[in-house]
Amino acid sequence: MALRLWASSTTNALGISCGVKASLSPVFSLSRCFSSVLDGLKYATSHEWVKHEGPVATIGITDHAQDHLGEVVFVELPEPGGSVSKGGGFGAVESVKATSDINSPISGEVIEVNSKLSESPGLINSSPYEEGWMIKVKPKPEKKNPVNTAMGFVNYSVI
Repeated sequence: MALRLWASSTTNALGISCGVKASLSPVFSLSRCFSSVLDGLKYATSHEWVKHEGPVATIGITDHAQDHLGEVVFVELPEPGGSVSKGGGFGAVESVKATSDINSPISGEVIEVNSKLSESPGLINSSPYEEGWMIKVKPKPEKKNPVNTAMGFVNYSVI
């Protein structure tokens, strides 16, 4: 683990890119040296992602966030029918290292929660962009598309 952290810090400092193939097809992936950043998703600076699909937006935490958390052992998520506010917390992820709040990159109504995470919270580690999604939200109407206010993958990959 220490070697991986050292390697990640060194490659970031030197600006070296590590090639990692993402399993989510057919989108393009940029690597953050051991962490994947996918095109087609928007990212918050607090390391959550959102994917807008028609009238529904899916939210989860990034590969970078799960990597820093370590092995996820528990996930606390809201009930369907509740609401989330942009920048506000909607749950928590507990790992063997720490507990972190999860913030919503958009505002809206929670219409679905990933029930698989209560039995298998490690899906966040093994598949943060696919099986490890957290909630699905019906975005609150805004003058500006709420999903577009989050960063694209190119901007997020330089954080």
